[in-house]
Amino acid sequence: MADYYELLEVSKQATADEIKRAYRQRARESHPDANPGDAQAEARFKEVALAYETLSDPQRRQQYDMFGEAGAQGGSPFGGGGLGDVFDMFFNGSSPFGGGQRGPSGPPRGSDLEATIGLNFEEAIFGCEAPVSVRTAVTCEDCDGSGADADSGPSTCPDCGGAGQVRRVRQSILGQMVTAGPCGRCSGFGTIIENPCSPCSGEGRIIQEETYKVDVPAGVDNGATLRLPGRGAVGPRQGGSGDLYVHLRVSGHARFERLDNDLVCDVNVSFAQAALGAQLPLETLEGDEVVPVEPGTQSGSVVRFRGKGVPHLRGRGRGDLLVRLLVQTPHNLNDEQIVLLQKLAELRGEEIDPPEQGLLSKLRGAFK
Repeated sequence: MADYYELLEVSKQATADEIKRAYRQRARESHPDANPGDAQAEARFKEVALAYETLSDPQRRQQYDMFGEAGAQGGSPFGGGGLGDVFDMFFNGSSPFGGGQRGPSGPPRGSDLEATIGLNFEEAIFGCEAPVSVRTAVTCEDCDGSGADADSGPSTCPDCGGAGQVRRVRQSILGQMVTAGPCGRCSGFGTIIENPCSPCSGEGRIIQEETYKVDVPAGVDNGATLRLPGRGAVGPRQGGSGDLYVHLRVSGHARFERLDNDLVCDVNVSFAQAALGAQLPLETLEGDEVVPVEPGTQSGSVVRFRGKGVPHLRGRGRGDLLVRLLVQTPHNLNDEQIVLLQKLAELRGEEIDPPEQGLLSKLRGAFK
C-alpha cells in the first residue's frame, strides 16, 4: 500500500482538520457509488479509509510515523507479529533453534464483506439504527460448522495429530533446525472429514441472506465507512468470521447544508426588516428558533446559534448553526410605494433614476 499521507495528499505535518477534509475529498472521488464497476476505484476507497482511520487517531498516527503500516496496526518494526514474522519469512514460522512453534494452522478466517446503506440528512446528523442486508456465509446448522455428518463427526488428522502443521527437523551449521508447514493431508485444518455434511458439502457453512442492525453514530458524513467486527463471512469448518465494512451514502437536505460540523441555511429578509430590524421564526432540525435581525443588517450577514450544529463524531460538543440573511430588493412596486421610496431617497440625499413616464404623459410633453 502507498504511504498514507500520499494517499490522502497531505503533508506529514498536516493537522487533524486538514486530514479530515482531505479524506472526505478522496473518499468522494473513489467511492464505489461514484465509480460503478471500477475495481481500482473500490480498492483505492478501502486504502483511503484505512489511511484516515490510522492518521485520525493520534496514537496510531505516532506509531505509523515511527514504524510504518505494521506499527500502526499494533505490531513492531519487524512486522505485525514481531520476530515471529521474521521466522515466518525464513523458517516457516518456527525458531531456527528448535521449539517456538506458533501453533496449529486451523480453519482459515472468513472473508471481509462490504455493503452500502443510504441515510437521510437527519439520520446522519443525529445517528440512527439502520438495517443492512448482505449475502454471506453462515454456520451450517446441520453440522454446527464442523463439516461432518452428524452421525460420524470429524476425526483428528493422523499425520499432524490435529495441529494442522507438520514439523520437520534437520541439521544445519546453526545446529538443529525445525521448520513447519501446513499438513498436506488435512490442508491445515487438523481434522479429516470422512462423511461430509450434505447441506454444506463438508464446508461447515452455507450461503444465505443476512440482515444486521447498524448503530450509526451521530455526526457521520457522506462517504464514511463503519466496521462491524465479526459480521463478515464465517470461515470454513468453524473458522473465524471476517468483518463487515458498511459504506454510508447520505442524501442532501432541502434547506440545510453541512460544512464540516456546522449547519448552514439561508433566510430571506425584506428591505424594511433589514433596515428597521425584526425577529424572524426559523424551523430547524430540532425545533423552532427566532432569528434576530438587527437594524441596518446587510445582505450576507450571518447569525450564529452555538451548539446547534452537527455532533462531533470523535469527541464531545457540537458545531454551530449559521443563518445567512439575504436582503430581498422590493419589486413590482405600486405608485404609493414608489412615492414613499422616492421620498426616502430625497431625505437621505440619494440620487435615483426617476420612473419612466407613461405614454400619455410623454405625448403631452412633446406638444408643450
